Amino acid sequence: MSVVKELIRTEADRTISFGNYELSEKSKKENFEYDGDLYKVKTFKEITKLERNGMFVYESVPGTTVTHFSENDKELSFEVEGMEDAQITVELEEETEYSIWIDGEEAGIVKTNKGGKLSLSVELENADKASVKIQRA
Repeated sequence: MSVVKELIRTEADRTISFGNYELSEKSKKENFEYDGDLYKVKTFKEITKLERNGMFVYESVPGTTVTHFSENDKELSFEVEGMEDAQITVELEEETEYSIWIDGEEAGIVKTNKGGKLSLSVELENADKASVKIQRA
């Protein structure tokens, strides 16, 4: 298990890691500066949320730990860990098709809604870790 004890941090590879699904009570960290943006994370065993400049970026139910979170115009990638299967929602470009890869296996193509939200399920049990890659189709 590799939870993020400080709730959010920058990694040596210039990605960010956040979340702690082991917490029994809600915890948050605000005004974390990364790459010119301000991030806010709220996390505990039931939910993990990430916002950038006050806008939605990531949410999981139940709570998860996300490592090596990286995004650009064409791809979003991260590793996710948790105690049980998680429903993950991310904010991307609205009404756009994306290919989803979980642990290197294609999981299909999904079109975001008018708000740009994309939801996916990841099978996690007993602190399993999965790699997720979402690419514009």
